[in-house]
Amino acid sequence: MTITDDLSVSPAVRRSAELEQQLALDPGRFRVLTGDRPTGALHLGHYFGTLHNRVRLQDLGVDVFVLIADYQVLTDRDVAERLTEYVEGLLLDYLAIGIDPSRTTVFNHSAVPALNQLLLPFLSLVSVAELGRNPTVKDEIAHSRQSAVSGLMYTYPVHQAADILFCKGNLVPVGQDQLPHVELTRTVARRFNERYGDVFPEPDALLSVAPLLLGTDATKMSKSRGNSIALGADADETARLIKGATTDAERHITYDPELRPGVSSLVLLAALCLDRDPHEVAEEIGSSGAAGLKRTVTEAVNATMAPIRARRAEYAEDLGYVRDVLRAGNERANAVAEATLQEVRDAMGTIQ
Repeated sequence: MTITDDLSVSPAVRRSAELEQQLALDPGRFRVLTGDRPTGALHLGHYFGTLHNRVRLQDLGVDVFVLIADYQVLTDRDVAERLTEYVEGLLLDYLAIGIDPSRTTVFNHSAVPALNQLLLPFLSLVSVAELGRNPTVKDEIAHSRQSAVSGLMYTYPVHQAADILFCKGNLVPVGQDQLPHVELTRTVARRFNERYGDVFPEPDALLSVAPLLLGTDATKMSKSRGNSIALGADADETARLIKGATTDAERHITYDPELRPGVSSLVLLAALCLDRDPHEVAEEIGSSGAAGLKRTVTEAVNATMAPIRARRAEYAEDLGYVRDVLRAGNERANAVAEATLQEVRDAMGTIQ
């Protein structure tokens, strides 16, 4: 199954196809920045949307940086008290899915001061209107459980630009909904270079195979909406969540994302786990109805996740090692960030 199976052919899709060809020929010329906010457990949407791409790129020989965006959790104040738990949970998930700390740099915002210093000059390059109309920011605000939204929420896209550009990342594996963030990062890099001289690359987005996998309620799968299946969920919990997933009244199972979003998302989930075409999976289930569909999905998900769950449990028994992984990653990220910040100071003519 290719990236164009379920997405209309757009410039972003075409560019991703070109990038895949370049990756195969010369993976060493790419540096990837990707990451997650520690606001809860990673789920299957993350896994098929971007996590498996990180491992694939790492194994190709790409220089991969994975950010735990703990400073951005300040926009979700109700989860800050569980920050340590969530950070360690992300680390466990990363290691369980196959992130290799000898080849991939895992680090967190709060440990890399030079990265965060880039936010100030970058904010000077972006208008308030550009921040306000960013679709991901608008979506986060709409689903926020806070009575008021902090100013930090509006800087979120520019902070992401600093995340990508501090290490001069030139490739960002994302789902389709994150394309506006990559485009804003390209804008920041271009405006900085035009004003101060060439320092930053303009990064490209690498679209994942399943950028819009839906949650159990047939809306976007999200940690904040309570409709996701966590990577750390056990087999029984996974079965329970899939059993309660939204389908429809039509018994015969077909793959039609536009007209049957709930059913089609479950078919797609099974197809991704089985590495098969969703139309073929739907045809096999056929008249078995929602019960047959959910049985197929449950078996496929649990089979795919079983080795990941086993590795996660092993790492959870040695949290000292897990914390050492983060410390080593922070050391490398700090060195890279300091070098980039020095280039920025030189380009801007800052007196030190």
